[in-house]
Amino acid sequence: MLEQIFVALAGPNPIWQGLWGGIVITALNALGALLIVIWRKPSERFLDGALGFSAGVMLTASFTSLILPGIEHGGIWPVLIGMALGVLLLDISDHIVPHLHAISGQEGILTKRVRAVWLFIIAITLHNMPEGLAVGIGFGSGDLANALKLMLAIGIQNIPEGLAVSASALSAGLGAYFYASFVGVRAGLVEIPLALFGAWAVHVAQPILPYAMGFAAGAMLYVISDEIVPETHRKGHERTATLGLMLGAAIMLYLDVTLR
Repeated sequence: MLEQIFVALAGPNPIWQGLWGGIVITALNALGALLIVIWRKPSERFLDGALGFSAGVMLTASFTSLILPGIEHGGIWPVLIGMALGVLLLDISDHIVPHLHAISGQEGILTKRVRAVWLFIIAITLHNMPEGLAVGIGFGSGDLANALKLMLAIGIQNIPEGLAVSASALSAGLGAYFYASFVGVRAGLVEIPLALFGAWAVHVAQPILPYAMGFAAGAMLYVISDEIVPETHRKGHERTATLGLMLGAAIMLYLDVTLR
């Protein structure tokens, strides 16, 4: 039923489906970011639990929707090579590209030419890139059922993640509530072109599919371990963040089993 509705809206072309998948997850990210206008002071405990939830969804989706399907398509080695490349690219970007985290501060090559707000946006953009790419690769693979599961999973976790980004922007002194939410919305827009690119790349060059799936999974796993988990464990809310992670993993597993 869900597949029929999506095909009716997006059409049968996997590339256009990837574009629409990117639009959906970006819209849900924007919804979460704009919640700061209504819910002006979410607690730090809630935000850490929300980010833990996002990590749980991404962690499970990396295996159920990317790594295991990638192995089925091309075997273990292409997926492992793709994972290594994804981790390498994110690690290099994390050390070279100047960006600002609300808690850990500035990372990358030090510069005084870029305003703090842009450093913060760059940080969230680096965080969101693997998500958009993963959704696009899912649709480009031609496995619509798996792609929809991945789109729903990333979209669902984008809502609390978007709220957490806006709240972090506000606490970092980046402006009024509406401006903070606008920062969150703007940082998530990268998911649309990357979803389109991912769908196009694997659709026109099917042999790279297992490498691409491994690449997206490796990049997401890097973000979880290097960014999300440390951020949620710095303020004494480890238990809440861990419970959020488990809830996110359970929901993703439920989607994987029921949406077949």
